[in-house]
Formats: sequence, C-alpha cells, structure tokens
Amino acid sequence: MTILSENPLGDFLRARRLRLDPASFGFVPGRRRTPGLRREEVAQLANISPTWYTWLEQGRGGAPSREVLNRIAGGLRLTSPERDQLFILAFGHPPETRLTASVDITPRLQRVLDSFAIPAIIKTATWDVVAWNFPAAVVLKDYGKLPADKRNILRMLFTDEDARQMQENWEGVAKLIVNAFRADAARVGPSDEIDRLVAELSQLSPAFRAFWQSNDVAGHGEGVKRLYHPQIGAITLEFSTFSVEGRPELTMMVFNPEAGESADKVQAWVARCAPHA
Repeated sequence: MTILSENPLGDFLRARRLRLDPASFGFVPGRRRTPGLRREEVAQLANISPTWYTWLEQGRGGAPSREVLNRIAGGLRLTSPERDQLFILAFGHPPETRLTASVDITPRLQRVLDSFAIPAIIKTATWDVVAWNFPAAVVLKDYGKLPADKRNILRMLFTDEDARQMQENWEGVAKLIVNAFRADAARVGPSDEIDRLVAELSQLSPAFRAFWQSNDVAGHGEGVKRLYHPQIGAITLEFSTFSVEGRPELTMMVFNPEAGESADKVQAWVARCAPHA
C-alpha cells in the first residue's frame, strides 16, 4: 500500500538538502548530526529567513512566492528538472520558461543531429539556429558560413531575398512563423532580447510589422514546407518539432522529404555534396 506524503514540497526540499556536501558550498563540515546542509545554511544561500525556510520544509507558513522558490532553487543548485519539480510541487505546474544566455549544444546533442540523413536543426525561442547537421546545411541554409547573429530564421525570412525566393508561398510561411514566434514569446515571458528583435524587424520590414500587429498566434509543431532549391528545384519537406529535455529554450526541428520525387532529390543532393563524394 502506497502512503502519500502530506508535505511533498517539504519532503523534496529536505531530500535535496541532505544530499549536498557542505564543503562544496563553503561551509566547514564540522561535527554534524545529519548529512548535508543545515536548514539555516540553505536559508543563507537563498537569502531568506531561516525561520521561513524551516516552516516551508515543515509545511507551515503558507505558499511560497516564485521569487523565494527561485532563490531556493539557486541556493540548492537544482538542475532544470529538479527546479521544474519544485515548482510543480508548490504550484501544480512548472515554472515559466525564461530565455537563457547560454546556447551551448552538448556534443551528444550534436551527434543526435548528425545521425539524421535528413535536415535537422536546433533553434532558440527567438528563432536563432544554434545547431544543424550536414543535410540542413546543403538543403536549407549553410549556417556555418553566417556570423552567429545572422543565423536568425526571422531575420533571414524578412531581410534576405534568397531566403524569400526559396519559399513557394512566402507570405503564408512568413505569417505562420511570426505567429509561432509570438507563441514562443508568450511562453518565455518578458524578454529584452525578444523586444529588441521585434523592434528591429518592425523597422526593417513593413510585412513583419503588419503580421506582428495582427496579434495572431499559431503552433508550429508539425507541417509541410515547400521550397524551391536553387540547385535541385522544387521540394516538399514535412517538418516535426521536438522539445529538448532540460533545455526549454531550445527546439529541434526535423525536415523529412516527402516520399517520391522530393525524397529522391534530397537524398541525391546530400550524397553529391558530402565531403567524401
């Protein structure tokens, strides 16, 4: 018979606290009756009242604020999944997603991209492409030849004539992507980076400004992308979008050529462009 905890948030905090090495936080281990950090040490790290933290572990004192939980998560050095669990236990849902300054891609994640024989990329919530595989470079865009600040899908779509010419239905695609970007912007919350990008594109492109001011929102989980590739002609790609576990600011997009002529064209072109060819 499973016995459910009456204080799951407090149990979670206590379990994480007891697993930590005091020395790694700058505390002298000394003689301790229990392993891990003391409650007052967690309170010190989180810059909150020791009494309030003690009450929180004991399930007293009411619900904590988001700011307090964020301080505790930082003090305990919680991982992203642990922080999500902390907020779920406190509020019933994960914390709001926030943009992170780091867009580093692990070698393991890059190897996942490289394992695909079809185009695949990883983008941020601001639609910056931060990783891609070889098929993406030869079918979609050779991102490696662009400066990092030019690898933004929205900037390319609204300011790069070559990118515009590749779209079979530029207006439809552009509107859909702006609406999907709006959904991402709402998901991550207020962001200076998003504000700057919207202001820049609104000034550079009347079309972007009009689409943005429409206030429409759309998902971008999957769909069909029809392109005119300058070397291989018209192709149809079915795209699917996946979240990157532990990195809510990142999304993987995989572009699967439609069976038949498109698949044959893409496969032949990727093989022809491969370094060993």
